[in-house]
Amino acid sequence: MAHAKLLMLVGDYVEDYEVMVPFQTLQVLGHTVDAVCPKKSKGEFVRTAIHDFEGDQTYSEKRGHNFMLNATFVEVDVAQYDGLVIPGGRSPEYLRTDEDVLKTVRHFFEAGKPVAAVCHGPQILAAAGVLQGKKISAYPACASEVKLAGGSYQPIGMTEAVVDGTLVTAPAWPAHPAWLSNFESVLQEYLVSRLAVNLTSRS
Repeated sequence: MAHAKLLMLVGDYVEDYEVMVPFQTLQVLGHTVDAVCPKKSKGEFVRTAIHDFEGDQTYSEKRGHNFMLNATFVEVDVAQYDGLVIPGGRSPEYLRTDEDVLKTVRHFFEAGKPVAAVCHGPQILAAAGVLQGKKISAYPACASEVKLAGGSYQPIGMTEAVVDGTLVTAPAWPAHPAWLSNFESVLQEYLVSRLAVNLTSRS
């Protein structure tokens, strides 16, 4: 199994499960995961929020953990990364206003690298203008943004995921088993194809 170097975009009040669980799981699988936040440095924290479904018309929100960044956003060389992960929560709402974040996102799509976005994460993809013609899941409240950005919103169950080429999306943290499994498959396919290209170019 090949191992990837992944970039994770986070910010204050990122959804707790959507940053903690993938960050740890992807490392268990042998991948390197660098979690970064604009205007913050390695060793600093972002605060997380815990969102739950408790019978109300929308999710509830509670204070989560302090999540430590292990890399610095302004020092990142996106060309060195194999894939991108964007958790949901409240952070995508403001991260999408940062042009450097949008440039980072566009790199992964232009280079055909694997990208995963969960819950409100697709808000950043919509702002980056990379959803045209893509089948995509997101938290249902983000459906209109996906459609306005040219994406094809997929109304799937909360435990399901959508794969469109190298893009993997899911509606919320209950879909972790589905999207992480699919993202791992997409990553392995990408890494194998990249290795084949490198070997061909050397021969």
